[in-house]
Order: sequence, then C-alpha cells, then structure tokens
Amino acid sequence: MTSSQVYGPGAGQPVLSVHDLSVQITSDAGTAQAVKSLGLAIAQGQTFALVGESGCGKSMTALALLRLLPEAGRIAAGRIQLGQTELNSLSEQGMRKVRGGQVGIIFQEPSTSLNPVLTVGQQLFETLQVHTSYRGKALKQRAAWWLARVGIPDAESRLQDYPFQFSGGQKQRIMIAIALAAEPRLLIADEPTTALDVTVQAQILNLLADIQKEMGLAILLITHDLAVVKNVADHVALMRSGEIVETVDAANFFASPRHPYARELLAAIPTFAKRGQALSASSSHASATPSASSTDEGVVRAAKQGASVAGEPLLAVRNLSVAYARKQGWWQRGGSSISIVKDVSFDLRAGETLALLGESGCGKTTTAKALLRLLDKTAVVEGQASLAGTSLLDAYGRRLQRLRQSIQIVFQDPYASLDPRMLVGEILDEGIAALRPERSRQQRQAQIRALLDRVGLPNNTASRYPHEFSGGQRQRVAIARALAVEPAVLVCDEPTSALDVSVQAQILDLLKSLQADFNISYLFITHNFGVVEYLSDRIAIMHDGRIIESGTTESVLTSPSHPETARLLAAVPRL
Repeated sequence: MTSSQVYGPGAGQPVLSVHDLSVQITSDAGTAQAVKSLGLAIAQGQTFALVGESGCGKSMTALALLRLLPEAGRIAAGRIQLGQTELNSLSEQGMRKVRGGQVGIIFQEPSTSLNPVLTVGQQLFETLQVHTSYRGKALKQRAAWWLARVGIPDAESRLQDYPFQFSGGQKQRIMIAIALAAEPRLLIADEPTTALDVTVQAQILNLLADIQKEMGLAILLITHDLAVVKNVADHVALMRSGEIVETVDAANFFASPRHPYARELLAAIPTFAKRGQALSASSSHASATPSASSTDEGVVRAAKQGASVAGEPLLAVRNLSVAYARKQGWWQRGGSSISIVKDVSFDLRAGETLALLGESGCGKTTTAKALLRLLDKTAVVEGQASLAGTSLLDAYGRRLQRLRQSIQIVFQDPYASLDPRMLVGEILDEGIAALRPERSRQQRQAQIRALLDRVGLPNNTASRYPHEFSGGQRQRVAIARALAVEPAVLVCDEPTSALDVSVQAQILDLLKSLQADFNISYLFITHNFGVVEYLSDRIAIMHDGRIIESGTTESVLTSPSHPETARLLAAVPRL
C-alpha cells in the first residue's frame, strides 16, 4: 500500500477522510515537504493511531487538519473531509466553528497549552459559550460536570483554580474536558500521555476509552509509544519522513509488521528478554573501543577506586529525609514543613545500575537533588549519605568540589539543562575547568574531542549551539558533560522519557557501553518499566516519599511483595 492510498476502516461514511494531503514548510534554506501525499480515514467510535518518530510529520498533520499551521507552513495539495464538509474550502470563520466544536484537540504538553492567567473554569466557559447554548448558571454547571467527568475531585470549587494548582495528570484531564466540552465528532490526541507515569497514563487512556464509548467519538491518536497503540488502537498508520509507509489494523501491525521500519521500531523497544542485546541498529559506533584520553583514564581510575572496596557500596544512603518549609505569606516562612522524602535508605555498588521507580511526585528527583547538594538553600536535608566512604551531606568548599568530580547528573530535559547561549564546547569546558583546574586548555580541548566522539556526536559539535541538534543528540551532549569530570556515579533522571523509541534505544545502548567500559554506577530515576527491565540490576520502588520495596530486577518484576508495586506493574502497557 502506498502512502497516497486511503485506508477505510469500515463501511459507510467515515467521520474524517484525508486524500493526498501535502504540507510544505518554507525557510531560508528553501521549501521542505513536511507531509507528502498522506491519506487516511477514521470511522465513528474507532481509534486510528498515527505513529512515528519526532520530526516525521505527525503533529504537522494534526495542525494541517485544523488549519493551524505555522506561518511558514501551507497546505500544498489534498482534501480534508469532516463528514460531508471539505475543510480546505471553509473560510477562517467557518474553521473557528469546526475547531473545538466538531473537532477537539489535546496537545502534548498541558502546561504550555493551558492559559496560566485564566482559571480552568474560564477556559472551559470559553469553549462552551462559543460552541454550545449553555449560559448563566447552566454554563457553570456544565463546566463543573465536565471537570467531574474527567476525574477532578471537588469540581465546582476547582473551577476557580489556576492550572499551576493542578498536577500534570490533572492538567491533562482538564485539557480533555476542554477538548470534549462541545461534544465534537472527532478528537485529535497529540501525544496525550508522553510525560505521564504509568498509572496516570493508564487512567487517562481508560478515561478516553470510556468517553469514546459514551459519545461514539472518533479518535486520531498521535504517538510514538507502540505499547499504548497496541492497547487502544483499532488501526495503525506508520509515518516516516512525512509519508505513511504502512497502514493496517492494529492486530496485524503487531503480529506481522510488513515494513522494515515497523520491524526496526518494534525491535528497539526495551524489555527484560532483550537484556544484554543491543537495541539500536546504529549502536555500533557507541560500542566501539574508546580512544585513549585523560577522560577514559580518569573514569577507569574512579571506577577502580570504587570497586576496590570488596562488596562495599560505592554510594550508601541511610535514613535520608527532605522537607520544604511551608510558606505562610509572600514575606515569610512558617514553622511547619512539607516532607517530600522520608527515611530513604539504599546502596549502590560500583558498576551497578539501581533503578529508583515510582509515580510522579513520589520523591525520586528530590532524592537525587539532595544527594547532589542542589537543595541546600531550599530544603532541610537530614540523614547520611557517603560516596566511597566520604560523607556527601556535610562536605563544603574544596571537599565538596572533589566529591562533585565523582557524582554527576543527567537531567530529564536537555532543552532546559543546556545553556542555549553557549556553544557545546564551552558547556563541556566549563565543567572540566571548574572541577579539574589542573588541566591546561589544550588538554581540555583534547578531552572534549574524545568525549564527543565517545558519545557518537559529529566532529563539529563543539562549535555549534544546543538548538542545532535533535533531542537525542542534545541528550548525548548532556551525557558527555556529565562524563567530562570523570564521575564514578552517574544519576540519570528520566533521561529517555521524552525520546522516540529508536533514539531511546541509542541512548540506552550508549549507557550500557559506557558502563561496560568504565564500570560506572548508575542511579536511574524513571517511571518507564521497559527501560528498567532492560537496564537495571536492582530496583527500589518509591511511594509517598518512602522506599516500599527493593530487590533484584527479576524478583521485583516477577514477585512483587508490596500492593503498590503490583499496582504499578498492572498499569504498564505491554506489547
């Protein structure tokens, strides 16, 4: 089947049918084809999944359907029919009646798509006023009904709250309520669960499924999470470089994928059964023998120092607690505090990967920041933590600087953690110059070149800015920055949560290769169970600030002893 063919998921008139859609983006470099001769059709009550990696044209397709393309984009060809209505022939005023009224959309990131200066009630009222006949008291009642329907407790009183007063999962529920408030015929869900932990993700997907049954809703699900697709989709279209390369019902897509790209993506998904195997077809460079450099020698030296203590933990944490002071007013802090991490204890040995698992808000990242001494001015940290026998929590000055050579962190979002105004070479040099001041500029430059080569980045990377790279490449830069000071322990805080499956595979292969070469220890913080199954040696489950269960990866996954662990495992979407 070619990309120009339309897949009809059922007999009769589809809710949405797209024929030969082409979208062009014009820039200084010329005109690029973002979407090429795309065709699809979605029937009432069905979920059609448009899958593919970042940059393949999925979101551009969604924006084209609603005529929300950026200024540089335009629909070059094709027809978009919503029922009997040709959308491309409508005026802008006509499209305003379609958007939100007949077609709702859930954007990927609710924090940026909800208006921060309007209450959630005002944002719901707007949709209802424009597209329905609700007014006055009935308007408020209907808005509260929708909030309650998507699972927001105390819905009527919470209409007065602002988006920042809700959790990530709750904000996504509010987005769903706004998208469905006018009872549209079609819902476009653009990566609606990407940044959510497994239990919240399961809740959101179950909520959408329930509402779909009630309303006979047609859903266009845009995602790169194939496990989610298998659990919810009726039909799948695989997109690559702006084209649909395979369209088939979901059962056949997973049972016998025809296109090589489909097989490649499925092979890149981490599982327990793939431990010890390379996930990425392009990982050969990452696993190559490293070139000799001061970086390599330093990492090996640090690892050997940690491993030389036979059987002793490299990182030992005992009774760690973290609390934030509760503000009573804008000018003062009160005497009470909010406990985030409560009496946490664990060990990490040289060359080992310990996965710290749990739902959003359970205290995983706060634990990591406390160990890295990033909360000294904002929280009260108690307990004990030692790195190779040296206390982490009461070190200051040069002693703390020496410890920071041995423990580094890779943050979740390289967009936010890399300075956009600095060249990559300057970003890497900054850390080496600060923590390895004995090295000359020439030595640092040689080390930077070796680091960038080691993480599989191009030769000219040092002279470019972070925004010039893809998400996966930026994460490689972040890993190189952490390795630059030759740590024995690397804290990885959700380093793959926002990455496509194949880019995630490349990063995981890189981390495995680095660990095999240098015996680095990883404290891996995540809510992605597939990554944990593939990468970790041991697992510690956090809930409400405490570690409720720990053990080897196999024992925790196959025989969980705590009900909360069993609940998390039950919520994991699987292929």
